[in-house]
Amino acid sequence: MSDVLKKLAAVLEARKGADPQSSYVAGLYAKGLDAILKKVGEEATETVLAAKSGERAKIIHETADLWFHTLIMLAQTGLKPDDILTELDRRFGVSGLDEKASRQGHK
Repeated sequence: MSDVLKKLAAVLEARKGADPQSSYVAGLYAKGLDAILKKVGEEATETVLAAKSGERAKIIHETADLWFHTLIMLAQTGLKPDDILTELDRRFGVSGLDEKASRQGHK
């Protein structure tokens, strides 16, 4: 995992115990999973709109926001970036069609 992801995951984990009045992330945790998921959805929409605009700086900014909020969601659900990177590594070199077909019975 990249050093940035490790550092960020550690900070996000530490924010679970912070005062919601002193930290944006702690405030999201205090509001619960639904509030976090709402933010992930908002950021996903903003990322799509940025990509449609074709403006490189907007795409980078909005994608960073999306990743950040997705990392908060992972932490809230007890997952870590390594869990996702392990899954991506498992899929590496596997046809996307084959991988999707293998998950049909897992939904």
